[in-house]
Amino acid sequence: GRLGILVVRHLKRLERVLLGYLEVCDGPEEEARLGILETLQCTIEHAWPRMPCRLPVLLKALLKMMWDVHTEQGSTPEPVKATLLQGATDCLILLDRCSEGQVKVLLEGVHSSCEENRVRECIRKVQENT
Repeated sequence: GRLGILVVRHLKRLERVLLGYLEVCDGPEEEARLGILETLQCTIEHAWPRMPCRLPVLLKALLKMMWDVHTEQGSTPEPVKATLLQGATDCLILLDRCSEGQVKVLLEGVHSSCEENRVRECIRKVQENT
């Protein structure tokens, strides 16, 4: 629909905004990041064909966010962390679907070099998703 067209037209700008938000922890409740992950899921769904070329950038941002969330020693409550990690995982699964499995391929190297159990667990979920 129209939203899809709008999303595609503004994809570059939207992407910059999304990536900017993913990098910043915004307090214990992390409302901005949680909202951005939802937006990203919608964007991937609407701008499906345009996503594969953006894969490396998005993948890096999501993984970095997952890593930051996991290692952050701040005041973020456990349930919020879990929700953030789940949201990022869902985005990766969507990206994998729209790129016909490219994410799984790109994640292979990450999984073997990642020592953080929680992040590994998320990556495993993406890899096992069919």
